[in-house]
Amino acid sequence: MADPAAAVVYLDPGLAFGTGSHATTALCLEWLEGHVRRGERVIDYGCGSGILALAAIKLGAEHAFCFDIDPQALIATSGNADANGVAAQVTVCARAAQLPRAADLLIANILAAPLCALAREFADLTRPGGTLVLAGLLEDEHTR
Repeated sequence: MADPAAAVVYLDPGLAFGTGSHATTALCLEWLEGHVRRGERVIDYGCGSGILALAAIKLGAEHAFCFDIDPQALIATSGNADANGVAAQVTVCARAAQLPRAADLLIANILAAPLCALAREFADLTRPGGTLVLAGLLEDEHTR
């Protein structure tokens, strides 16, 4: 029997990446469960299916802003927000320039090269004292 207090996310990834079964996604979900605070504004950068943003909302975040370079990911995220009854708390952004500044939490579960290339942008999107959660590094991925 499911825990009635559990934050349940219904998900159809469609053609986008992000089912929650990938190790780095599972680690992000575990981190969110212990760290999201009520009322936070979250950015899910590289949202895929929107699973991390939706989990953050279900765990108490006030609003999530989602961006991905894959148009299929934006479609999946929007559909999943609707299916979870949280569409009013999720803003899907077609361009990174649409993301708000001063987020309390920015989470990016993408590959190492984009994480490195976007470091300055991530810092600019997060409020002073805010939190960055960066994941997605593959075991065989090497950076210099």
